[in-house]
Amino acid sequence: MADASINIVVAGEAGQGLVTIGQLMTRALIRSGYEVVVTQDYMSRIRGGHNLFIIRTGPEPIHGPREGVDILVALDALSVQLHRDELTERGVVVADEAIDTTGLKALKVPFKSFSAKSMYWNTAALGVLGSAICHDIGVLESLLTEAFEKKGAEVLATNLGVLRAAYAWVKDQPFLFECLAPPNPEATGRLMLHGNEAIALGALAAGVDFCSFYPMTPGTTVALTLADQGQRAGVVVEQAEDEIAAANMAIGAAYAGARAIVPTAGGGFALMVEAVSLAGMLETPVVFVLAQRPGPATGLPTRTMQGDLNLALYAGHGEFPRAIFAPGTVEECFSLTYRAFDMAEKYQTPCFVLTDQYQSDSYRSVAPFDLDELPEIAKAPTQAGPDYKRYALTPDGVSPRVIPGFSQALVKVDSDEHDEAGHITESPAVRMAMCAKRQSKGLALLQETIPPELYGERDTDLLLVCWGSTLGAALEAAHILRHSGKSAAVLHFCQVWPLLEDQFLPILEAAGRVVAVEGNESGQMARLIRQETGFDIQDLILRFDGWPFTVDYILKGLDGLL
Repeated sequence: MADASINIVVAGEAGQGLVTIGQLMTRALIRSGYEVVVTQDYMSRIRGGHNLFIIRTGPEPIHGPREGVDILVALDALSVQLHRDELTERGVVVADEAIDTTGLKALKVPFKSFSAKSMYWNTAALGVLGSAICHDIGVLESLLTEAFEKKGAEVLATNLGVLRAAYAWVKDQPFLFECLAPPNPEATGRLMLHGNEAIALGALAAGVDFCSFYPMTPGTTVALTLADQGQRAGVVVEQAEDEIAAANMAIGAAYAGARAIVPTAGGGFALMVEAVSLAGMLETPVVFVLAQRPGPATGLPTRTMQGDLNLALYAGHGEFPRAIFAPGTVEECFSLTYRAFDMAEKYQTPCFVLTDQYQSDSYRSVAPFDLDELPEIAKAPTQAGPDYKRYALTPDGVSPRVIPGFSQALVKVDSDEHDEAGHITESPAVRMAMCAKRQSKGLALLQETIPPELYGERDTDLLLVCWGSTLGAALEAAHILRHSGKSAAVLHFCQVWPLLEDQFLPILEAAGRVVAVEGNESGQMARLIRQETGFDIQDLILRFDGWPFTVDYILKGLDGLL
C-alpha cells in the first residue's frame, strides 16, 4: 500500500533552534491544508544533547508516527551519524557543507553564505526545507513575519532575506527530493494544537477558574497554556511551592466554588495522593491531569510511557469513586477534559485525564471545536437555608453542594468521617451510611461510562485492544492488515475507569484473536480487563523504551505473535 506521507526529522542540540524550524514548518503545512503528526524527542537539559522534532505529513489523514527518515535536517554532525541508517530509499540529508555526508544523498548547505551569524541558520534551514518539498514560500514568509515583527523591522528583514536566499539556492541544486503531493483544499482553516494545549482549551470551555501546579515535564504546558490563554477569562494560575501544596490549593479553591485543575506528571502526582483521598472524603470536584512518563522515580523525564494507569486507579487510601479518561487524539484531549469537569462537578469527586509525553507534545491539524455541541455543566448553587446539610443522604448519593459565603448556610466539611451536617463522627451506623452514599455515586458514574470504540468489524479475526495515545498507530496497523487481505479491527478505550463489561466483553469474545497494545511493561489495561471481566488477553505488544508506538513497531510485534 503506497504511503503518500513523508517523514521529516529535524535533529540537533538543544539551543540550535530546531524547535523553531519544526514549529514554523508544521504551522506552514497545516495552514496550507496538509495533515501532520509531530513527535518531539528531547533530552533533559537546556543546552546540548541530541533532540528531535519529527514531522510526518501528507495530504491524507495521518494517525500516528512511523519509522524511517525521508528528509533529515541535521544541525550537527552527530545527527548524521545517528540517523544515516534510518534514511529511506528516497531519503536526503540537509546539512552544513562542513559536515561529512559521504555516501548519502545530501544538500550541502553553505549556511555562512546566507548569514555570518549562526543565529539565523535555523531560518536558512527552514528555507531549504520548504524549497526541497516545494512548499509555497509565501506561507513561510507570512509565518516569519508573524513570529519576528515584534522584534523590530531590522530583525524581520534579516530573517526574510535569509529565508528567500536559502529557498532560491535549492532551486539551483541537482534535484534530490520529490515534491510533496498537493494538499487537501478542504483542510484549510485548521488549528495547530498539541495534546496539552487541547486539554487546557477543554478546561477553559468547561469554565475552569483555578489551576495550581508545580512544574513537571510533560504536564507543565497545560498550566502555561492556561496562564497565557486564560487571562481574559479570569483564570487564576498559581505555581505552588510543591506538588502537595498544589493539590491542596485546588481542593480549597473547589470548596470555595472554583472549578479547579491540577496538571502534573507521575512523580508529582505520587506526592498528591493524600490530597486525592482528601478530595474523595470531602466530596470535592477536582480534575487531575496526569501526563505519563517512564518511571520509577525520575526515570526518563522527557520520554513517553503509559505506566501510570494503576497509579491513577488506586491513588488515595480508602475507597471512593472516580472516573479516569485516556484521550486517544488531540480532539479527545479537549472533549474528555470537558467531560472530566462535568463528571467531577456532577458527582462531587476527583476525576482524572491520563495523557503522556508523546501526546502532550504532539502537534496535529485540528478542526475548530464546536462549542455549541458541548453539554452544559451544572453549577453549584449559592443559596441554602440555615438547616443545610452538606452530606445529606440522598438516593443517588449526590448531596446538595452549596458555595459557602453566599447564604445563611454554614458549609461544613471534614476529612474525618462525618455525619450529614459535616460533624466528625465515629458512629459505626453513620460510617456505614456514608460509605454506602459514596458507593452510590460510584454506581451512578459507572452508568455514564463512555463505551470503547470499535474500529472495524465486530467478528474480526484479529482485534487490537488499546487505550490512550496508542490509538493512532493501532488504527494504521489494522488498516494495513485489512489492505493486505487480513481481518483486523481496533477496540480503543478512551475511558479506562470505571469499566462496564456489557459495553465491550461481547466484542472481545467474538474476536478470533485479541492482542493488547500498551506502552508499559506489564499490560496494565489487559490486567484490569481480566480483573473486571475474567477475560484474559494473553497476547501483548508492549513498549516501554521511552518512544511512542509506530505502525512499524506494532506490525513487527504481530509478526512475532502470529
